[in-house]
Order: sequence, then C-alpha cells, then structure tokens
Amino acid sequence: MIRFSTAGESHGEALTALLSGLPAGVPVDLGFVNRELWRRQQGYGRGGRMKIETDKAHILSGVRHGQTIGSPIAIEIVNRDWKNWEEKLPVEAGDPAKHQAVASPRPGHADLAGALKYNFPDARYVLERASARESTSRVAAGALAKLFLRTLGIEVLSHVIRVGRVELERQATWEEIVAVAAKDEVLLSCVDPATEARMKEEVEEVSRTGDTVGGVFEVVVHGAPAGLGTYANWDERLDGLLAWSVMSLQAVKAVEIGRGVTAAESLGSKVHDPIQYASEESSRPTRFTRPQNNAGGIEGGVSNGEDIVVRGYLKPISTLRRPLESVRFDTREATSASYERSDICVVPAAGVAAEAMVAITVAGLAQQKFGGDSVGEMQRNFRGYIDQIRKY
Repeated sequence: MIRFSTAGESHGEALTALLSGLPAGVPVDLGFVNRELWRRQQGYGRGGRMKIETDKAHILSGVRHGQTIGSPIAIEIVNRDWKNWEEKLPVEAGDPAKHQAVASPRPGHADLAGALKYNFPDARYVLERASARESTSRVAAGALAKLFLRTLGIEVLSHVIRVGRVELERQATWEEIVAVAAKDEVLLSCVDPATEARMKEEVEEVSRTGDTVGGVFEVVVHGAPAGLGTYANWDERLDGLLAWSVMSLQAVKAVEIGRGVTAAESLGSKVHDPIQYASEESSRPTRFTRPQNNAGGIEGGVSNGEDIVVRGYLKPISTLRRPLESVRFDTREATSASYERSDICVVPAAGVAAEAMVAITVAGLAQQKFGGDSVGEMQRNFRGYIDQIRKY
C-alpha cells in the first residue's frame, strides 16, 4: 500500500515528506523532482515568499544509485526563510518577547477555528501548519509517484481553465497540456495564449485593488487503463478518492469529475458518453472507444480507459492587503485582520499540487491492482492485464 505523510511549518527549519509503498526499481530523476517543486512556485500573481525560497528536494532514505529500493522514502525541503524565524519559532522555550503573534484571525483561514480547537492564545501555530506552504511536501512525494506511474505508461499533468471571470471556452488537447507544462516561463498555465493574456489582465486588476482572485484548474491522467478503483465498496471508488485527495488541498472548495457540474443541468442523452468499438487494434489498452469524455474517464467508481479529468475550484487567497474586519484574540475588540505576506493568484501552483495528489492516489490504486515488490514484477502483471482486456 502506498502511503504518505508530511511534516513541517511554513516558517520552520524544513518541510518533510515520508512516502512508503513504492516498488523497488523505480528510476528516480532528482532533476525532475526539483522541476516539479519549481513549477509549484511559478505563476503570475505569486507573492514575495517565492523570491526567498528556491525549493530543492534532499532525499534522505529509500533511494540508492538512482532507484527506489522498496523502503520508505524520506524527503527534506529546507526553508531558506528559517534564518529570519529561528528566534521567533524556536523548538525550545526561547524568548517570549520575540514571539510574533497573529493577534487577530484572518477570515477565510483556519486561524480562528484552529485557535479555538487547540486552545492557542493567537493563531501563529495554526497559520504555520495550515499554510499552503505544506503543499511543497506533497509535490515532492507526488513527483516520485509520477515517476512510478511512468513505468506503466501513465502521465499526470494540469492546466488552468479559469482565473476569476476569464475562462478557457474550449477543450484542451493532451498535447497542449504537455506543451504548457514544459514551458520554462510560467504565466498562468493556460493552453490558449489569448485567454491567458486576459487572465493576466484579471490578476493585474485585482492586484491594483489590494484583493485576491481564485479560479479553476484541471488535472488530466493520460494512459490509465480501465479497471482502477471499484464500485464494490463506497470508500474504494476512484472518483471519491480523487475528490478527497484534491479537496484536501488548501483553498480548494469544490471538485468536479469530468463535466459533473454541467451534467447536473443537462439531459441524460446529452451527458452520457456513447460506446463504440474499433475493429483494428491500436496503442489504446482496449478497443472500446468514446467520441467524447463527459464522464471524465470514470464510470461507477472505476476508470474506463479514457483520460481521467478532475477539476479543482480554488477560492481567492484569504490573506488580503486590505484586511477584512476581525476581532483581537486578547481584548475581543474589533480590528482589522492580521496580515502575512501573501499571493494574489495561485491557481497554476494549486494545479501542480493537485497533480501530486492525483498521482499519489492513482499510484496507490495501480499498486493495489497490479501488485509486485519490484517494478519488473509489476510491469509483468500490468502487461498481462492489458493483454486480458484487449481480448474483449
């Protein structure tokens, strides 16, 4: 079973990820892992923190001579900003006078709920762990899951389909998504240049008013065979697992599989994907095809061989340069919410983090279905399954 966990605070010494369950023999390209971390930091509208941090993965265990060895993988990502916080957030008691309190909770954050839950006098410790900085660890773990999926011919990428009021009004091809993810200069990760330019204008307008803006990203799993997930138990359905994994990301407030939102207001005859059959074999795992993919590659909780499509709806970042009304923790007096250095738009970065969560989820289901303690064993099992479903 593939499992992962993360640890670390936003301004702590380092972030860590622990990933277990990958088979032995997965080629590990550290350059690829670091590029994934770089991608998470990009996008028009990012804040000052991105000018401080240059995230790099330091693998401590589980990888030797460029391959996984079947044991848990520990990854460390150092926070360069730690030098500015070492006396403010010491492990030992330290000097209370140097503690930098978050004196008034910020609407939209975990500040108030977390302080009440853990009986904190301010929201500093809540902010430190609830911060989206934590997603850095997820991206590192997800990069290794992606490298594993590649051994089975499965790829996971994302692109942005909406920023504020500006939306991509057509379907993106897989080739376009690959191309936008490969760029060395990231604007807003939209496959259409004209739409991306209008998205940029939206961010600029919001920036001038001291506000923030959200949007929608789309994650696509390309090359996954039919048969991942199951309808047999409620907690093993692929769509449910993907919704859970993407919704767990900071600021994601809704998740859509395929055309789930528009399907709710459409007739069944316009939503469900007709099934066709190709008389000749192709590179596809099965001969069953569909002229469209409204289901997002999942039917009945099981992948059907089409691209798996998951969308995340991201709320605007909650930290505003023009803070909303709040209340002081100590006096209960009305005041403005505390302000921490923040972003204006993070939709492209959220898409990269969602790729990681989707990759980890799909990798776990692939490991369960095809088994094997080594990549070679799993690939044999995978090929046998593909041969089976191609006979239909």
